[in-house]
Amino acid sequence: MTGTPNFVEKAGLLDNRWDDTIAATLDEPGKLLYRSNLLGADKRITNYGGGNTSAKVMETDPLTGQPVKVLWVKGSGGDVGTIKLDGFATLYQDKLDALKGIYQGVADEDRMVGFLPHCTFNLNSRAASIDTPLHGFVPFTHVDHMHPDAIIAIAASKNSRELTQQIFGSDIGWLPWRRPGFQLGLDLEAFVKANPSAKGVVLESHGLFTWANDAKVCYELTLDIINKAIVWFDQQTSGKTIFGGAVAQSLAPDQRRAIAARLMPEIRGRIGKAERKLGDFDDQDAVLEFVNSAQLRPLGQLGTSCPDHFLRTKIRPLIVDFDPANPDVDTIVAGLDAALEDYRADYARYYNACKHDNSPAMRDPNPVIFLIPGVGMLSFARDKATARIAGEFYVNAINVMRGASTVSEYQGLPEQEAFDIEYWLLEEAKLQRMPKPKSLAGRVAFVTGGAGGIGRATAERLVAEGACVVLADIDAAALDTAKQDFTKRFGADSVRGVHLDVTREDSVITSFIEACVEFGGIDILVSNAGIASASAVEDTELSVWNRNMEILATGYFLVSREAFRLFKRQKIGGNIVFVASKNGLAASQGASAYCAAKASEIHLARCLALEGADAGIRVNTVNPDAVLRGSKIWNGEWREQRAALSNLAVDDLEEHYRKRSLLKLNVLPEDIAEAIYFLASDASAKSTGNIINVDAGNAQSFTR
Repeated sequence: MTGTPNFVEKAGLLDNRWDDTIAATLDEPGKLLYRSNLLGADKRITNYGGGNTSAKVMETDPLTGQPVKVLWVKGSGGDVGTIKLDGFATLYQDKLDALKGIYQGVADEDRMVGFLPHCTFNLNSRAASIDTPLHGFVPFTHVDHMHPDAIIAIAASKNSRELTQQIFGSDIGWLPWRRPGFQLGLDLEAFVKANPSAKGVVLESHGLFTWANDAKVCYELTLDIINKAIVWFDQQTSGKTIFGGAVAQSLAPDQRRAIAARLMPEIRGRIGKAERKLGDFDDQDAVLEFVNSAQLRPLGQLGTSCPDHFLRTKIRPLIVDFDPANPDVDTIVAGLDAALEDYRADYARYYNACKHDNSPAMRDPNPVIFLIPGVGMLSFARDKATARIAGEFYVNAINVMRGASTVSEYQGLPEQEAFDIEYWLLEEAKLQRMPKPKSLAGRVAFVTGGAGGIGRATAERLVAEGACVVLADIDAAALDTAKQDFTKRFGADSVRGVHLDVTREDSVITSFIEACVEFGGIDILVSNAGIASASAVEDTELSVWNRNMEILATGYFLVSREAFRLFKRQKIGGNIVFVASKNGLAASQGASAYCAAKASEIHLARCLALEGADAGIRVNTVNPDAVLRGSKIWNGEWREQRAALSNLAVDDLEEHYRKRSLLKLNVLPEDIAEAIYFLASDASAKSTGNIINVDAGNAQSFTR
């Protein structure tokens, strides 16, 4: 492939976004936060969660009242782009320096981490990261440690030391690979003392350190060094063949998306039996350039270089054997079991070859990244955000391989070094400290009528328990409002919206395809779309009867059938909850079309419970009654019709239903959502074919 966009054309040069007016209002910790957020906001500078920033600030010691130097440094697990002031660890600089006196060499690295809490300033509860000595021992006020693709492309090249000298001269030094920790901090200190005019250093296979005594100068220096690397790669790669040239051609965007939607549930089912996984699909130009190239397999097998990359992506991806010129997806599916078994076997080889006597047990051996020629990249993790971020990290790795392999020879991190970071006891301890997953973590719920009162309340309840939710609704305006609200409150990774007419077979099929390509599959179907009508039977038009049956019977059949097809492909069970009605069990005067359609729903659920049991598919029903608040159904003619039938004013209807109930309580959307959550969760794992009435008590609808 020749004449493809180079570093400048693909990424552009970094803009200086420092605003002196804003900075003038900030104290030193505030300037550190400002600088950090500016740097972290641009993924060309560092990836999510990657890199660190620090400042050495004079503070008043709360114990002595005297001025003391304090190291402010990004805390463990933080992200510089989104960090707040409470995300920084604070340490007495003199106590940190004193640790040098008890350090006993490289074998002592892990022990030294245990001393960092003893250096804490002002009882700060934010844990200091393993990179703390790297910042603390550099004798400058401000230090940036970033992971720019353009710099890591230099750091991951075979002759990275020579390239660093060629590009930056004496301004930027070079240090050989060493795992982050106390010794690397001492190495940086020694380098600065030996090279007092240097402005930074490239760490082999890792990233960039820069320093200055002023926050703005440090920020601008970081940008300048990265931009210099970008321009150099632009000059060196212009007109050159990238990745050995293309050996495959990309399929059309709709074909790529359709293939991803077909494959993702198949993969998800095979790798998600022990722990549910969610997926992400990426077919941006950088990904397609790599997956279509001659060097896809040799470079992919070398593995990633930067520790931040492979901690997210595993050391190497699974490359799917696929010919886009003959796009036989069934053949890919048929070969998935063997491909995954080979990957797991190789991961076990890697683990057994590199493990130490005290290494943690082998973790999930399944791949995170799947690369498909002509199609793109799939990534899977325990939640959508982690899957998406893993894909972003592999794009960083692609950019690194692109640069390094064009100007030199790309080098992945040696397996033993990679293992020693992946299975580092300190990394294991961090994993063990992670909060227990919520009850629906890793699950995807598809909620029809998702923009209405019960639908929105249900979606909110499921998201609160860790599920991702597809809001499906025919009302485009209400759907957009609901999606925006959920995105604002729960984050964009938690929700998707699809326009759905449950009476149209093609609309149902398309909506499930969208759910699969966005999240990788579906685990829970909440069939909730509905209408209502009221009239004496002799006054009921055939169109009204048909409309009730189309939405409440046929619609429920269509979405359930599509869910069954998907669940059986995934082979990890499934869960369907029908939102029917008290009227499906208890006859109601003047609503024969509605009652008959709701009765159809209930019996369909029973039939599906029989059919799905062998495949682990549970089907249950919730029967609400008189849920007026937030309901689009009750905002229309239905409310007026039911009020008229009881000779009531419309505004008196809610109180009428409360008094009519045995418990004398109103039924709210949140009450229905709670029942749906119970049936959708493992709390009801041994229940199928059941009905829960949430009607505040109605003797007519007691199940018998």
